[in-house]
Amino acid sequence: MIFKNYFLVPALLTFVFSCSTKDRTITGPGNLVAKTVDQDPGLPAIQVNNSLLHSEAFGPAGATMIVALHGGPGADYRYLLPCKDLAARGYRVVFYDQRGSGLSQRFPKKSYTAPGAKAMDQLYDELNAVIEHYRTRPDQKVVLLGHSWGGMLASGFTGKYPGRVQGLIVCEPGGLQWKDVEHYVKDSRSMKLWSEVLNDAAYLDQFINGKEDQHEILDYKMSMLSSKNEITGEGAFDPTVSWRDGAVIMDALFDVGEKYNTDFSAGLNDFKKPVLFFYSEKNRAYPDSWAQRITAAYPSVSRVKVPGVGHDGIITNQKAWTGTTLPQILTYLSTLQ
Repeated sequence: MIFKNYFLVPALLTFVFSCSTKDRTITGPGNLVAKTVDQDPGLPAIQVNNSLLHSEAFGPAGATMIVALHGGPGADYRYLLPCKDLAARGYRVVFYDQRGSGLSQRFPKKSYTAPGAKAMDQLYDELNAVIEHYRTRPDQKVVLLGHSWGGMLASGFTGKYPGRVQGLIVCEPGGLQWKDVEHYVKDSRSMKLWSEVLNDAAYLDQFINGKEDQHEILDYKMSMLSSKNEITGEGAFDPTVSWRDGAVIMDALFDVGEKYNTDFSAGLNDFKKPVLFFYSEKNRAYPDSWAQRITAAYPSVSRVKVPGVGHDGIITNQKAWTGTTLPQILTYLSTLQ
């Protein structure tokens, strides 16, 4: 759901035509997109559930754990790094790229779709394994902080395991029921058919095509389709806000959602603790009425409208983060002590 600006076409074409040497291929690790943790042992990583995940944690190991969940599906946690400020306030802040996303290990599409209606269980089990990896004591509190798709994942996990989470912070999920997800995606899409971006991406098909599990090519092409979104208020692509997209898992999870109507609100009625919910002033696809509709799934919720920013600015805009989002999170966390 986070679209970035199209870029580097001339550079790509130069690269494509320079790949004729026997030592370099366009799909070789690191040639087209950043290496994943199984390709670069120098990256911070953890092994959970037979998957190598790009992950790191900051702050006191035994403090209340805040697990930051990135958007997408398929994005990475780089744009969530302002949340490291919570570590300086005494909290344990955990970041990880979900399987098949960012710099984490890639898997075939069928590995995500084969479980059918239970496909999301892989991601819930993975999140639980990440929590257990970093947990240092049985009574350590856990708070989930999810942005966009990450908010959907956090809500789905909390509904499935309401007793394993002591706090829930959600930032502008498109929807929690699949019909709402589809409605939001339709309303928030600013890219028009035959737009310059789409034309440029299609033009690349003459030179570079990716089959179902050719991750390097598909991840790169996914970045091609990212752009500034005037509806959601997301800014033009800044290469410093992300490492790499995960096209295959994004495609797989949308296929699963469409086929099985994934419901991320299931079980939330059993989570009686307060939920802190952020949405943004400049996201025209997220008016007050939509925020009220989405938050109706939480028995107890406080809505905060972040002024002056769009979808990702809730966290990435320094003024919004330090002036609104972070203070509200700290106040919320203080109520959980």
